[in-house]
Amino acid sequence: MLLSLTLERALRWAATCHQGQVRRGSNAPYVEHLVGVAWMLDRLGYPEHVVIAGLLHDVVEDTPATLAEVEASFGADVAAIVGHCSEVKLDEAGAQRPWADRKRDHLAALTLAPAEARAVALADKVHNLLSIALDLREGRDVWSQFHADRARVLAYYLEAIRTLGSGDARLSKLSAEATELLALIGD
Repeated sequence: MLLSLTLERALRWAATCHQGQVRRGSNAPYVEHLVGVAWMLDRLGYPEHVVIAGLLHDVVEDTPATLAEVEASFGADVAAIVGHCSEVKLDEAGAQRPWADRKRDHLAALTLAPAEARAVALADKVHNLLSIALDLREGRDVWSQFHADRARVLAYYLEAIRTLGSGDARLSKLSAEATELLALIGD
């Protein structure tokens, strides 16, 4: 099958979980980002559970969905990857954590994650950089959409590329793509 029932179910669930959410600046439906991440992973030859994790990588972080629901519907392997890719956005009191703290802690946790989880996280970064590049090219006000200034955002992406982009040829390919996009944006 070119598209399995499980992959179709994951795509539908991701679209439903993120329904009404849009990408910063462009107002494109959020599912566009998830498909872009999954598509890259598929093109790099990752197995279906990694592609599904790419579709679901933000459901726990950005929707009411839980890791237990991911595991019940798509298995422990997918849930483990999604868990590694989910930032801790709130502190113990339920308040939003500062952007810099969230990013620092998430990258530190990802250094210990399996290569498949790092691939999903890095594909996420590649797609985000691609979206930024397109938005800039189309004249959108990109930098005001972030919780940090342009220099800090670009420094974060550079650190993410360095942290996540080694270990196998596919990670190196994602890293090279991200580095190229970062150079394009940085100019």
